[in-house]
Amino acid sequence: MSAAARAAGVRMGLKGPMMALGRGGDQVREASVRFEDVGAGRGADDAAAGQAGATALRELLADRARLALLNEAAERIGSTLDLDGTCAELARFALPRFADLAAVEVLPPEAVLAGPGFGGGPLRARRTALEAIPALRHRADGLAPPGHWVRHRQGCPTTRCLEAGQAYPQTYPAVPEWPCETGGGENGGGAVGTAAGPVSSLVVPLRARGQLIGVLSLLRGADSAPFTEDAAVIQAVADRAAVSIDNARRFAISQDLTMELQRALLAEPGSPHANLELASRYLPCGTSAMVGGDWFETVRLSFGRTLLVVGDVMGHGVEAAVDMSSYRTLLRYVAATDLPPHRILRQLDRLTSQGDATRPATCLLALVEPARHRCTFASAGHLPPVLISPDRPTELLAVPTGPPLGTGLGGYTAVVHPMEPGQVLLLYTDGLVERRTEDIDVSLSRLTRLGRRQPSASLDGLVDLVLSAVKPPVPDDDIAVLAARIQG
Repeated sequence: MSAAARAAGVRMGLKGPMMALGRGGDQVREASVRFEDVGAGRGADDAAAGQAGATALRELLADRARLALLNEAAERIGSTLDLDGTCAELARFALPRFADLAAVEVLPPEAVLAGPGFGGGPLRARRTALEAIPALRHRADGLAPPGHWVRHRQGCPTTRCLEAGQAYPQTYPAVPEWPCETGGGENGGGAVGTAAGPVSSLVVPLRARGQLIGVLSLLRGADSAPFTEDAAVIQAVADRAAVSIDNARRFAISQDLTMELQRALLAEPGSPHANLELASRYLPCGTSAMVGGDWFETVRLSFGRTLLVVGDVMGHGVEAAVDMSSYRTLLRYVAATDLPPHRILRQLDRLTSQGDATRPATCLLALVEPARHRCTFASAGHLPPVLISPDRPTELLAVPTGPPLGTGLGGYTAVVHPMEPGQVLLLYTDGLVERRTEDIDVSLSRLTRLGRRQPSASLDGLVDLVLSAVKPPVPDDDIAVLAARIQG
């Protein structure tokens, strides 16, 4: 079979997918001929039986080809929970077996929940993928690229597809532009016409869990057959891909909600006394893991003292963010009693261990006393603080480590270290230093190689320098950093 015949066969309904199995169409024809020859030699009844057998074999091979196509779609579409990546996999799968140009658009969450009620204005959807064969790629540049919002005209194939919830094929005379799109957000439609002659389009709904979440738009040039019987096969592939797209969409919504929740819970730390300069950073890890329960806080105490706190709730997600807020609220309450750091940890551990609702958490307290040029530390399973000096190497301060909060084990000890003006105290969570491929001591030693820093340097600039020099290229966890320096 020639390459041209095979390419044409790919786009001819159930017969098309049979071509994807190699020579399935040839096998069907050969089987039909054998059955027909047998029937011709044995009479009309045998001929009818032969025809029926050939038809049955043809249908069997068509079903097998359709199943193979759907299995291939399941393997190649939805390999990650990244929404744009999953949509791009669908668009690439459609080329060139179904079309010359493929675009995927996803409705905003509010439109998915409310259904296709468009009001009086153009339909708005986010383009998540756009692919074209090489001959058409330069013309696809006239369309809105992935990541942009696209508005569709009332009555266009995309709008009709979403209104009816069904595939909408249409053939146009030679047209210079995509008939649905108002352009890259605001301008006129993009030029996608090919050579003179009819242009065929097919807009297929993406449906998952009883909801319409978007559309797959396909375009064929003048030298390709219009969409006819193969619309059913394309719809089956779209239905299979829509489940993966919806999984990625729901995951993205969950991530956004979690991030917004943590931003609301992780308010700016309290204001320290004027004798202490502070700088802080919070960096979410991104898409490699869900957002965690890292946090920091400052509490103003009497006699010019300031309590610095950094902690990390075990686990990730909304639950960790909520527990982080609980720890922070309890910390403020207990710290107001003016207890020493190790007794604050003891009280926090007792309060949080009384119930099973709060997850364990590591925590490091640092009570800075600028008037006495000293700092008192207590640790609940947290990594040691760092002291950056202008006149000597950076050092990790030895702090006795007790069990994490929420275990009910207690056993916390306070230790005092001198802290002179100009020195910078750095508290951090494990996302700053930890790497899965190395020992924690190796990771911590990276902090000691920061070298000497000038006391006149901006504290914010110093924190940025620490982050750029120490944090992993792709952090596996959130990063919280709190830096403090005694003034004058």
